[in-house]
Amino acid sequence: MCGEFIFIVFLWRKMGIVLEVCNLVKKYNGNVAVDKISFDIEDGEIFSLLGPNGAGKTTTISILSTLLTPTEGSATIFGYSLTKQPMEVKKLIGVVPQEIALYDDLSALENLNFWGEMYGLTGKALKTRVSEVLEQIGLTDRAKDRVKTYSGGMKRRVNIGVGLLHKPRLLFMDEPTVGIDPQSRRAILDSVKALNTAGMTILYTTHYMEEAQELSDRVGIIDHGKLIALGTQAELTAQVGEMDTLILHVGENEDPEHLAQGLRTVQGVFQANPSDHEVALVTPSAEEVLAPVVSRANELGIKIHSVDIREPNLEAVFLHLTGRALRD
Repeated sequence: MCGEFIFIVFLWRKMGIVLEVCNLVKKYNGNVAVDKISFDIEDGEIFSLLGPNGAGKTTTISILSTLLTPTEGSATIFGYSLTKQPMEVKKLIGVVPQEIALYDDLSALENLNFWGEMYGLTGKALKTRVSEVLEQIGLTDRAKDRVKTYSGGMKRRVNIGVGLLHKPRLLFMDEPTVGIDPQSRRAILDSVKALNTAGMTILYTTHYMEEAQELSDRVGIIDHGKLIALGTQAELTAQVGEMDTLILHVGENEDPEHLAQGLRTVQGVFQANPSDHEVALVTPSAEEVLAPVVSRANELGIKIHSVDIREPNLEAVFLHLTGRALRD
């Protein structure tokens, strides 16, 4: 892996690197969307880029799938340069974009046939592969229905199917569960794990901490275009030690910023970070500070509606590194 990572040093090596990113930069009109990020992905792993909306995840995917040219830096996929050998790269990758890339007036079957032809599949090979993909995404029984009659989750599954048609060796999935119901999300996460079990290497982007925790061998946390932490979940959560996160939920008419300011003086509270209708506290012991925190809130005239206590997780790491909640 190129460069030196300042937050965490890890030793993680499998049988081979399939993707290597070195000091990648993307600027738009002088604004930096991706800021010198470096990471690699090992054969057979699920690697997640975790970060809030606008962090640079989609721009990174767009560069790696050859849709955008980097301003600086380089990347290779299976040894092929993104900028010098883009056609070789395209043969080896599949892309599931964040936006639905389907024709609403066509059926799932027609969409898959169309995109299969774009990948160069024809005849019996195309028919067989489309049938296999429909089975994989669980839509064989709805294959001839127009996509515009599908739910959001079903459209997402067809979107994934398009990316699988040519049997890519590396699959990019950019926020594939955005805007869908919990049942559809569960189906997609299970399909991601099944693809990986079958041997596919996956780069997955998300702003949902729970998804990254469930799926990933390693996680890169990205914020404002910078990769601020990288490693296994155990390595990342070790950065916050034994700290708990205490989430205080307040009413819509309450002022979380005022509450956070007041709670920063409570003994045992290391951080107090406000967001919409809640304040997240970082503390060595949530149970010990709970009583004085509630007392202080009462003094401030702010009513706490409910409380959540969370042990160290990836959201706590993000909070520790940035001073704000992941969903902000």
